[in-house]
Amino acid sequence: MFVCGNQACGARWEPDEVQIRNEGQGPVFRCPQCGARNYVEARTARDGTTVYRQVAAKPAAR
Repeated sequence: MFVCGNQACGARWEPDEVQIRNEGQGPVFRCPQCGARNYVEARTARDGTTVYRQVAAKPAAR
């Protein structure tokens, strides 16, 4: 389950309800409800499938 990091939204999504893509800063999903960018981390499971885990937002570049 993924949760939108936008404080005003906070919607919950199943992995099959979001599209995960790399927008140049690593894998992210955009909340289907508000469009906020939410970061995920890719891991390879023992059976060879890719599993995604939500991680905290990355700090802005200076």
